[in-house]
Amino acid sequence: MSANPLTHADVPSGWKAKLELGYIARSERTVLAHRSRRGPLAVQRAFYPEGSVCHSYILHPPGGVVGGDELLINVDVAQNAQALLTTPGATKFYRSLGQQAHQVQHFTIAEQACLEWLPQETIFFPGANAALSTKIELDAQAKYIGWEVHCLGRPTNNEVFESGQLLFSTELERDGKPLYKERLPILSDNDLNTPAGLNGYPVTATLIALPATKEALTLARQHCQDFMDDAKTKGVDGLAGATLLHDVLVVRYLGHSTEQAHNLFRTTWLSIRPLVNGLKAVPPRIWST
Repeated sequence: MSANPLTHADVPSGWKAKLELGYIARSERTVLAHRSRRGPLAVQRAFYPEGSVCHSYILHPPGGVVGGDELLINVDVAQNAQALLTTPGATKFYRSLGQQAHQVQHFTIAEQACLEWLPQETIFFPGANAALSTKIELDAQAKYIGWEVHCLGRPTNNEVFESGQLLFSTELERDGKPLYKERLPILSDNDLNTPAGLNGYPVTATLIALPATKEALTLARQHCQDFMDDAKTKGVDGLAGATLLHDVLVVRYLGHSTEQAHNLFRTTWLSIRPLVNGLKAVPPRIWST
């Protein structure tokens, strides 16, 4: 399965950053065999805290995204390769003067390969205008675990996302056939505050894992219930739930804290990873710094 190359959208100004990564399996471990970059996106050297799996940290040195910027990330994981990607800190989308910022992620995963996409949160400042899209293409026996944590405004500073426009989209395909597709526009107060939208919660997060079984679903639901019970005990407001769509596990969080979302997802990842790719979970070192 080959990746269709991504091209830059026709926007009048801003950073145009592109990062391409290609992972291949060698006799003892997966290596980052190809890397190509343009603009302010980079990847640190590979880490091997668990032996064969290649851990990589994606960097965006400017530290923030403004209207007109575009970040393109292409990741190709070849047959039998195993790669885990994360980020050292939050990605921030700042207030726009009118132009839209874009972040596009395109992942292709070959037979018996596994990609884990486990970034830190994305923070959208009031007035941001941004479109984020993720497309995951898998071969028949490929594996994937990934999450995205989005924070609208800065709840810890009592800063509300009272203006701006956002569009989130995710597509998941296996052998060219759609498995899962989601599109979430944030265009008005209705999208933010009504039950059909985010119901007033500033943090929305989704974890996707496949191939998943009912056992993985049971574990994920138990973690969601434990979270809900703990939140109730502490008087913290938040919602979590898990569903299984064929063999696609989807775990969702709505609440007020990116830390809560990460704790839930990391706990879930620790327990379901052996069921998805047969490996005991070894957290990236950067999570401990």
